[in-house]
Amino acid sequence: MLERLGDRVKKGLRDWTDRMANDEQKARMQAMARPENEYGVDPFGYNLDFSLSAVAPFLWLYRNYFRVETYGIEKVPAGRVLLVSNHSGQVPLDGAMIGVSLMLEATPPRAVRSMVEKWVPSLPYVSTFMARMGQIVGTPENCRRLLESDEAILVFPEGTRGINKLWPQRYQLQEFGLGFMRLALETRTPIVPVAVVGAEEQAPALMDLKPVAKLLGFPSFPITPTGLPFPLPTKYRLYYGDPMHFTGRPDDEDSELDKKVRTVKGAIQSMLHQGLKERRGVFW
Repeated sequence: MLERLGDRVKKGLRDWTDRMANDEQKARMQAMARPENEYGVDPFGYNLDFSLSAVAPFLWLYRNYFRVETYGIEKVPAGRVLLVSNHSGQVPLDGAMIGVSLMLEATPPRAVRSMVEKWVPSLPYVSTFMARMGQIVGTPENCRRLLESDEAILVFPEGTRGINKLWPQRYQLQEFGLGFMRLALETRTPIVPVAVVGAEEQAPALMDLKPVAKLLGFPSFPITPTGLPFPLPTKYRLYYGDPMHFTGRPDDEDSELDKKVRTVKGAIQSMLHQGLKERRGVFW
């Protein structure tokens, strides 16, 4: 009975996706690569049919709720690429919107693989959903294998430091990790900086109850004006920068890698400043 119910839910979501997408978008989604084995999934659990069914609510958010606008998406190259973005908003809807934009508006359409924290697989149900949608635990080995298969990987070098920023820290990039730069150098992968404007205001955090977070095993426990990190209908703008190519050894000293990482961070911060300067308001 549960299997039949699951099939009905999946069909309903897929029908919703088909209603939301126009003919061109549906053709683009169907033309996406299917890296599947005999069990219908790739080695990390990703399934395109599941993804196209589950994308329906995110497609609605993309078009109707956040009304996403993209700039420079044509700069994303085919083949392996690291998309390096700022992170914010308490819940990772910024990553979902980047993923939908690459699916609907990039040429060729791409399935973006996002890096998730190591504690995500411990969550019941959510872990399976994330895997079927193409999200993987952000270990160097996982990233390396995907890049060798010419995948597009989305990285948030700020990690939880970014997504859980408090309101006074909005649009101020937090410390970047160095891991993505080591991978880019090792695999000779171009880096495309991405700036997300709009997510900072979707669930502004007034304080972080760290004792509660520790008790629950969460990285943070933000308190927002609504009491919960429910996203407000802010206007999203996604800015894609020019591909950046770096040379050097992946085992260089941290100080050398940090110089390259600061170049990427500076590009993202510059796009954030420009996007904030150009936008008319938070909700339009």
